[in-house]
Amino acid sequence: MTSLIKQPKLSDVITEQLESMILDGTLVAGEKLLPERLLAEKFQVSRPSLREAIQNLTAKGLIERKQGGGTFVSQSMNRNMTDPLLALVASRPETQFDLLEFRHSLEGMAAFYAALRGQPDDYQALQVALDGLPMKGEGVNADEEAQALASFYLTMAKAAHNMVLLQVMQTMQEMLVDNIKRNLSMLRSATDVEVQISEQRRDIVLAIVSGDPVKARNASHKHLAFVEKTLLDINKRDANVQRSLRRIITTE
Repeated sequence: MTSLIKQPKLSDVITEQLESMILDGTLVAGEKLLPERLLAEKFQVSRPSLREAIQNLTAKGLIERKQGGGTFVSQSMNRNMTDPLLALVASRPETQFDLLEFRHSLEGMAAFYAALRGQPDDYQALQVALDGLPMKGEGVNADEEAQALASFYLTMAKAAHNMVLLQVMQTMQEMLVDNIKRNLSMLRSATDVEVQISEQRRDIVLAIVSGDPVKARNASHKHLAFVEKTLLDINKRDANVQRSLRRIITTE
């Protein structure tokens, strides 16, 4: 007896395809989708099937319609997850080092799998992101520099082709930007640190493009370990200065 295989609804197929595009970073939070007509042409489906898929994604909270403004990937998907943690990190400076330690795992993994699985387009995007980072003395403000650096690390995560890793890093994007901005404000007080850090990032990309996963992961760990040690040294130096100042004040 021949069993009948039920064919999935066309709208469900489109829903799954759009979900995959959100998961793999092809569509990012806040991005505006193509107009309905163009989307239907892209997926080669009827507009009613496309509309049903859009309704499915809207019901799941993955996309949102704005009256007269179009359809967008939802910006609030991870908001409840990230806002309390971001507030905690912002209010407790010592947790910045906890986040820096956590970045060892995330970015080390991203570098490893980017070298293992990355494609030529990924490597080109990573090189463009690296070359686009502001250099010392270019007059870029701290917010812009932190955003550019966070985008660089996210590009590396995309090259790893691991959807869970990418989603975690996208979820943490705002927190990562804040951490980088805080670190930069301290690192600038250390001599020649920016030059060394820039070279370390280039070493990471070079190892990824050369297809050496272990070397890429080690380069990422070396970079973050250097940042962490430098920040600890700066904190120790500043603490010593404060103690010296207190002794001077009390002896006057």
